[in-house]
Order: sequence, then C-alpha cells, then structure tokens
Amino acid sequence: MQLIGMLDSPYVRRVAVSLQLLGLRFEHRSLSVFRQFDEFSRINPVVKAPTLVCNDGTVLMDSTLILDYAEAMVTGGRSLMPRDLAGRRLALRRIGLSLAACEKAVQIVYEHHLRPAEKLHQPWVDRVTGQLEAAFAALEADLGTRPIAADSSALDQGDVSVAVAWAFTQAMLPGVVSIERHPNLHAFSALAESLPEFRAAPHGDSTYHAPA
Repeated sequence: MQLIGMLDSPYVRRVAVSLQLLGLRFEHRSLSVFRQFDEFSRINPVVKAPTLVCNDGTVLMDSTLILDYAEAMVTGGRSLMPRDLAGRRLALRRIGLSLAACEKAVQIVYEHHLRPAEKLHQPWVDRVTGQLEAAFAALEADLGTRPIAADSSALDQGDVSVAVAWAFTQAMLPGVVSIERHPNLHAFSALAESLPEFRAAPHGDSTYHAPA
C-alpha cells in the first residue's frame, strides 16, 4: 500500500500512525497538494490528502474511510475501535471532536496563508476560532475523566485522533489554543509524541520510515 500526502496534514498523519498501530505495512509518498499538484493528480485526480493506493491499485481517500478499510484488513487482529458500546461511544465522541478541531484549525490556516490579507474576514475567523476552542475544551474535560494511556498497545482511534489534532493545532496556530488551559491535552500529547509510532511519522514535511 502507498499512503500519499504530507505529514503536516493531521489527516495524513492520523492514518500513518494508525496503520502502524494496526500492524499494516505501507510506503509513504510525501506529496504536497499545492507544490506537487500535477504529480499528485496523476495518482488521484481529485488531489485529496490522504490518498491510499491499495495493493490492487484501488485509490481510496478521506482518513476515516481509509481507516475503515484498514480495520477490515486486520479482522481477527487488533482494532483501534473499542468493541464494547461504552468504549466505542467515547472513542467516537473524541474522534468527532478531534476531526472538528482539525477542520477548524485548517480553515484558520488557509484563511491566513491562502487568502489575500485585504480579503480576510475577521468575523469568520473569530467564529471558527470559537468552534476550535470549544472542541478542545470538550476534549480537555473528557481526558480528565480517564487516565492517560501508558503505551502504544493501550491507544484507540479516539486517542490517536486527539493527539494528532492537538499537535497540528499547536504547530500551525501557536498561542491560539492556550496550553495552560488544557493541561490534560498537553500531557497526553507529550506522551503520544514519545511513542515510536508517532516519532516515525512526525508532523512536518518528512517521510515516514518504519522504526528499526
């Protein structure tokens, strides 16, 4: 399998970390949807990251759909989705909040870096920032109700999504979401980033390499 897209995307990174946790081997091609648009379009004309090229050549896109396929590949093995109803409900809640945070953070990044400064619409930025802060406030409260996972084997998809969303937001929008007001998220992120699956796929423009 080939994972296409840059690790500075929280959606690409979410998939890269999860594939490792599921024990699935993959090759990573760090292509930018902006700088390498033409090369990306030859793989997936929609030019959407992440893109997964399956072993039979089928092209999938959207991190949630890719991860649904990945989970089906390891039937009988480890799953990142809890099987008990209460655990799955909590994981789904955290995934939803994390993906909402990623979406709002990306909108703010694009607003500041892609839109001409004279066309920036501050009321829209304020609204989106409020939504971003609300998502992380809910996650901070949720993390306070459960001990932080101690190692890779304890992580579920909710945990992965939370850690990736927080790292992306702090890297791309420093100071927008206060670290001081989110001690649980900050501590959890530091723990997650120390794990081999996260270190092998760091936020940025590097290429994933399987840990030795």
